[in-house]
Amino acid sequence: MPIYEYRCEACDHRFENRQKMSDPLLTDCPECGKPQLKKLISAGSFQMKEKAPAAAPQCGMGMCPGCPSNQ
Repeated sequence: MPIYEYRCEACDHRFENRQKMSDPLLTDCPECGKPQLKKLISAGSFQMKEKAPAAAPQCGMGMCPGCPSNQ
């Protein structure tokens, strides 16, 4: 999902917003509430969703119901 950078022309507040490419651009400043946001031209930034690998329990103390030492 792309990260867009915005600046409010009324209060000069700057921030980044992660949104879909198909989403409409933001118009109202979250800081002052005025509809004077402008999208800035900046270096491309893209963030992929990551899935962490599932870690198997490594304790081996026999406390878990599925532990091999309970068998």
